[in-house]
Amino acid sequence: MTFHLTQRQAHILWATVDHYISTAEPVGSKALAQEYELPISPATIRNVMGGLEKSGLLFQPHTSAGRVPSDSGYRLYVDRLITPSHKIAAHIAQLLSERLSPQRVSLETLLRHAAQILAQLSGCLALVTLPQSPQITLRHVQLVLIEPHKAMLILVTHDYQTQSTLLDLPELSADPPLERESLEQELSILTNFLNHHITGCTVRDLQTLDWQELGQEFQHYSSLVHHICQKIVSRVEPDPVAPVLFGGLSEVLRQPEFTELKQAHTLIDLLEADNALLWPLMWDTHRVHLPLEEAGDLSKVNIKIGTEHSLEPIQSCTLVSTSYQHRDSAWGYVGVIGPTRMAYEKVIALVEGTSSYLSAALG
Repeated sequence: MTFHLTQRQAHILWATVDHYISTAEPVGSKALAQEYELPISPATIRNVMGGLEKSGLLFQPHTSAGRVPSDSGYRLYVDRLITPSHKIAAHIAQLLSERLSPQRVSLETLLRHAAQILAQLSGCLALVTLPQSPQITLRHVQLVLIEPHKAMLILVTHDYQTQSTLLDLPELSADPPLERESLEQELSILTNFLNHHITGCTVRDLQTLDWQELGQEFQHYSSLVHHICQKIVSRVEPDPVAPVLFGGLSEVLRQPEFTELKQAHTLIDLLEADNALLWPLMWDTHRVHLPLEEAGDLSKVNIKIGTEHSLEPIQSCTLVSTSYQHRDSAWGYVGVIGPTRMAYEKVIALVEGTSSYLSAALG
């Protein structure tokens, strides 16, 4: 829905949301007139607030109470009435750089500490996904003879992760069987051939390679090479749902919105659930890990407010998230969950700053 506001309506909506974020109390016209030094009377402010209520941007929780922002009011406030602070974004990036050392801790420890600092500064629950890239590339493969009909396939990926799996070797068998030394020579030749053709390939590349045009001396390896590639894909293709680290549960539970046990339990239950529920909240799953030119502006902050969430347990919350990048692709996501009554200017900047730091640290 598009809202066309006058300058006065926009200013009073901004003041109402700003006051409510600060106090967590319904806002009245007198409070706005006094605290924001508006050059109009409380009666005029009240009339404007009434119009904003009819538009669905404000509502009264009780008949005699002041007004509070609706999800639509927050959305308009975020999209049109505020500008996140570059100074705050730069501050948290600098703070993380001073407190954390990528060279001295594991990646998971680095991300967990970053989440804790983000939670402390934002007063929200911070979420950071571990990097998980379908664009894994192969650095090296090795075939090692175990027995006459079996070999060990050893895989080394671009990030030096190593995996191994057993292979049957029907096509390297002979009658009479080849001597072990001859089998090892055959595997060494095949290993060199594979490394020549697939080093630097991604999982996606392996699935589309055409092995029909092998050189004459390798024609009898065709089905085995195809089988090896299938094995490689099955071993290194990652789960698209990366683990989600979080910090600051105690921070967000201090917020007035979570004083009711039911609300607190709902959030805790979500965190204890499978990561498959948390991951789609951070970003559109089908866009993760695509190169930036294919996926669009993944560095843009994504804000989902209240009922904009498809997941019912957090329809009273806002999630602010964005990606952190490595080598021109999004490797993971960082964000915060808090009540819809959050300090958006500050929180958006904090998430942006954390993303900038993590991207630099990975680089």
